[in-house]
Amino acid sequence: MSWDLPTPFVIDLRVEADDIDGLGHANNAVYVSWLERCAWRHSQSLGLDLAEYRRLDRAMAVLRHEIDYLAAAYEGQELQVGTWIVESDQRLKMERRFQLVRPEDGTTLLRAKTIFVCIELSSGKPRRMPVEFVEGYGRALQEPFPLEL
Repeated sequence: MSWDLPTPFVIDLRVEADDIDGLGHANNAVYVSWLERCAWRHSQSLGLDLAEYRRLDRAMAVLRHEIDYLAAAYEGQELQVGTWIVESDQRLKMERRFQLVRPEDGTTLLRAKTIFVCIELSSGKPRRMPVEFVEGYGRALQEPFPLEL
């Protein structure tokens, strides 16, 4: 597989009938749900699951998505989503990059960038990342790369 960066965290997906819109391909909103699923599973793999978020009264919430839809996905296709954490100020913000690939032909269907902000769950307000976030997400931090969306 030709990933934009080395060692992505990867999940496998299958395009289901419910993912298809009136134009016959996966709906753009479904792509966003796939990105969220990949990011969440990556967080869980780093030990930052929902129970830990609740214990710490903190969460990483989406501030901004930038998505380039490059090719369509169709029912029955097997896909892979890779993610990397590429930036963190270790205070409030963190940036992830994503790549959605169709392994059968190596086509990249989507590239995306998401900026997250750390919030306090009890108030919904931005709050400094706890040390558990700095260390947990920091383990996955990639070197910066020049790919611009």
